Amino acid sequence: MLNRRHLRVKVVQTLYAYSLSEDKDIKAFEKALLQNVDEVYEMYIWTLNLLDEVADYALIDAEGRANKFLPTEKDLSHNTKLSSNTFIESLRQNPQYAEGVKKYGVSWNFDPEIVRTVFAQLKHSEDYAYYMQSSDRSIAVEKDIIKFIFKKIILKSPVIEQVFEEKFINWTVDKEVLQALIAKTFKNFSSEEPRQNKLAELTQNWYDDKDFILNLIAKTIRYTNEYQKMITEKTKNWESDRIALIDTLLMRMAICELVNFPSIPVKVTINEYIEISKVFSTLKSNTFINGILDKILSDLNQDGRIQKQGRGLNN
Repeated sequence: MLNRRHLRVKVVQTLYAYSLSEDKDIKAFEKALLQNVDEVYEMYIWTLNLLDEVADYALIDAEGRANKFLPTEKDLSHNTKLSSNTFIESLRQNPQYAEGVKKYGVSWNFDPEIVRTVFAQLKHSEDYAYYMQSSDRSIAVEKDIIKFIFKKIILKSPVIEQVFEEKFINWTVDKEVLQALIAKTFKNFSSEEPRQNKLAELTQNWYDDKDFILNLIAKTIRYTNEYQKMITEKTKNWESDRIALIDTLLMRMAICELVNFPSIPVKVTINEYIEISKVFSTLKSNTFINGILDKILSDLNQDGRIQKQGRGLNN
């Protein structure tokens, strides 16, 4: 699922685009931010649908075998149990899944070879042979083969990797979240009664998280000059063009959180932006950002601008 760190990354990505754009319509970028988040859920639905399509391909494969010019006895009696896999059947009956497929116009028909290739790899695996021999159709057992398809074939396929990279611009960043969403889905789907099985939620509390990211981007932009002045005062020995734009944006966001988000502990804010810089900025950015924010935090405390609600939140 998307946690607060992932959401902060979404905000900094949007702020980066805003900084480079001549268009300074904040509403447009707020909309783009929400679309960026929604794209993660769309990617999730596309992946679930791929699993669905691979399972359904068992029927197509069996039909192709049966229609051979000289089909063997094995071709004519080929087992199609994957097409009615208990986990997949429960997924197909899930209204959230059906709604998502319709909303995003999900269809792998644009490249039928993708589904065929995944199934071809699957049917030659030992895990599939074991699955075909098992008579246990409980959802707990049946979803194991679907886990195998996802973890061992889909996630490791260069072809599928390329498709997702082309379709979803943030695939490399969001891939980790996708895996968490799919893992949560496998955990959620534990009942033999389809109505009891729920898709994974994109965040733990989207109402609060949506409010968080929209406030964060709006206030970071609104007070850009003020926050930049604080940063400039603490980086007088640095030429401005030597400071990476991403570092500047991360520091502005951190200051914004420190001043405007009373429920987020100081340490959490500082640590989050340092960790983000390790992934998205230069090798020494985390040390640089930590030093500058420490000095700014000291000034903010002296000025009484850090007002956190709750015991210990100022630490």
